[in-house]
Amino acid sequence: MLDPASFLVSHPTGNSFVRALLIELEKENKLSHFFTTIGFGTGCNPFFSKIKKRRGYEIPDHKILRQWIPEIARLLAKGNQVRKRSLTDRIYEKLDIKVSKAINTKVKIIHAYEDGAYATFSRAKQLGIYCTYELPIAYWATNRRLLSEEAERYPHWKLTLESNHEPEEKLFRKDEELKLADQIFCPSKFVLESIPKEIRNKTSCTISPFGSPSYKILNSSIKRIHDDHLKVLFVGSMRLLKRDRVRLSILGQLSMPMEFYLKQLPHFTYYPPCTNNRVREIMREHDILVLPSIAEGRALVQQEALSCGLPLITTPN
Repeated sequence: MLDPASFLVSHPTGNSFVRALLIELEKENKLSHFFTTIGFGTGCNPFFSKIKKRRGYEIPDHKILRQWIPEIARLLAKGNQVRKRSLTDRIYEKLDIKVSKAINTKVKIIHAYEDGAYATFSRAKQLGIYCTYELPIAYWATNRRLLSEEAERYPHWKLTLESNHEPEEKLFRKDEELKLADQIFCPSKFVLESIPKEIRNKTSCTISPFGSPSYKILNSSIKRIHDDHLKVLFVGSMRLLKRDRVRLSILGQLSMPMEFYLKQLPHFTYYPPCTNNRVREIMREHDILVLPSIAEGRALVQQEALSCGLPLITTPN
């Protein structure tokens, strides 16, 4: 049984904005519990201190309810990107089911995120609990339309456009989550306008832009080395960028084996996924950030770049 407090929050892996929300709710004494996969709060067993560096939350540890096994399976899994995406979907669904079985009427508001709210909201409606929903990226039909256009323009990059291959069951869950929500939060006008009109007409929808990290905490001895090349950084899933008198660095998750990218773009520096602090260190070694997004809602990396004083070139989406 959960403690009598107003808000319950659920997210499988957490991110900077989930952490900020939890801190504010805890300050206001409104946080009941936070459901996640792997995560530790203040007062946790020192044995987990190393894990806490990456999966830590500034809330009391007793308010964190965990579901370890599916996430551990994902982290240890080997195989292609389709396999890894399937495991990611699985951890969202399993956590969603766990939350749905745990909630009771002592909770007044449940805040959940895309792909992890269907079972939770279905149960919450039976109990009369208010459901708030966060949609961080464009509605799936808009996303698929834009990605299909890209697949036609660049057929040899089609395999990297993973969202075009999501199973119908997952798309059904996305639609039902939106229909069950009492309030929907979006990071940008682009995401808001991608939601079907019939849902926008009956559900309160709010644009809540992401914040930026404080520049004061980012002081570093790292300095940009100026030469006759423009040092351009791209952070995200690897796609297509042209190289002309620039030094290109790419940071992010591979959608395909590295050999695939080297055939398309033979000269670049690659950084694997890393912590937010490390991302900002890498940013301060570059001159400009380029984010040619197809359907991003509003990327955290944009805010991080701005906080580092890094100029930004991006697309309307």
